[in-house]
Amino acid sequence: MRQFAVLGLLLMGAAPPPSVDAKLRAIAAPVSQAELRSTITALVGFGTRHTLSSQTDPKRGIGAALNWTEGRFRSLGLPTVRPCEVMTNQRVPTPTRICDMVAIQTGTERPNDVVIIQGHIDSRVTDVMNFTSDAPGANDDGSGTAAVIEAARVLSKRKFPGTIVYAALSGEEQGLMGGKVLANYAKAQGWNVVAVLNNDIIGNSCSSDGLCDATHARVLSEGPRSQGQSDLAAQTHSLGGENDAPSRNLSRYLDSLADRLKIGLDVRQIWRTDRFGRGGDHIPFLEMGYPAARISVAIENYDWQHQDLRTENGKRYGDTIDHVDFAYLAKMAKLNVAALASIASAPPPPEPKVEGAVSTDTTLTWQAVPAAASYRVWWRRTDGNRWEVSREGKCGSGEHSGAAEGYVSPSSATVAFVPPSCRAVLPHIRVDDWVFGVSSVSTDGFESPVASAVPGGTFKPFVAPPKK
Repeated sequence: MRQFAVLGLLLMGAAPPPSVDAKLRAIAAPVSQAELRSTITALVGFGTRHTLSSQTDPKRGIGAALNWTEGRFRSLGLPTVRPCEVMTNQRVPTPTRICDMVAIQTGTERPNDVVIIQGHIDSRVTDVMNFTSDAPGANDDGSGTAAVIEAARVLSKRKFPGTIVYAALSGEEQGLMGGKVLANYAKAQGWNVVAVLNNDIIGNSCSSDGLCDATHARVLSEGPRSQGQSDLAAQTHSLGGENDAPSRNLSRYLDSLADRLKIGLDVRQIWRTDRFGRGGDHIPFLEMGYPAARISVAIENYDWQHQDLRTENGKRYGDTIDHVDFAYLAKMAKLNVAALASIASAPPPPEPKVEGAVSTDTTLTWQAVPAAASYRVWWRRTDGNRWEVSREGKCGSGEHSGAAEGYVSPSSATVAFVPPSCRAVLPHIRVDDWVFGVSSVSTDGFESPVASAVPGGTFKPFVAPPKK
């Protein structure tokens, strides 16, 4: 039908409307290397942004950096909040007020559907408890914070159906404290958090061993969801879902988006919650059941992170601005901007369920998403890393969707969208051999991430059924 609509426009002499991908490329185009450099220069200028540094000095420390970020957000016309909690742990020996700086761009149609971009504004040197020495934190994580501010600069000029939240977090180096503060705030506000994009170390392209890579980004995501796992384990063991947590589908979404937009950046999906034995501010969100993934550089440089500023045997150590590859950082920021715009424009993912045991057919069911104009049913082989086949249709339309996008065979040629409910029947597709999911599509073609029809696949926090 879309082909005939475009043909009709051409016959009438009207140009067809731009595609979703063309719109996203145009939205991300204004991302500026100069703006990113200016932001990191300002952040480095606060000397140290260690979480235990001064919160009252107007020129140096974490407080001055948070105040400056608040001013940047407000200069863009965005309302701000500063959620804080008093916390303590081994790295914060005395009770300390941990604060985040957050700007909120409220959605025009679905203000409670929220996508978050975040980076941590705090920095450190070799000794995690040293809050007096200069800790520039240009890449860790001035780069992520700069991407947050640049996304706000670019996207605040537009309107979106869903809400976009821009967050600079404190306390990451002291134990993921700022992520916990914002996750708690999101829960207290009752937000439907569709996705969290945690940007941490996104600005260098060369490592200490001489390897360089300015064409890839890593996206790290959990496989089975951590929140609710004790209740889900038995179901997952029987029905699958080891590779289909919401954050894993968020990773697939970013991978597909980068491929389509051709911004010179390919996503390398890392199927771990974070780097080996390490962590980031997306983890507190995962622990509370919110979909979240970490975006990071292809190759880290360990001489340039968590290091005192010094020179040894002719080698310079320290996280200084001259190590930032701003052309690479701009591509990382463009990926974020496009993802935020796409997710904020799309309806939230549905919550599909699948049936088909001891049957030659598979049936998917889900509740209608109020903002969705249509849905896309997806499936892939159980050992496939990406969604392979899809069909689009409307709830209760009675439509039979023909040729698939992706792998096509006679046994997978038709999907019936069965009235009157949201129900899709896949004849001759055996549930044993595939993983299934469903995405929501807006009237103008923006598509949500795919929600897998597996235990714990929903993009909302898992709620255990009452025990009998």
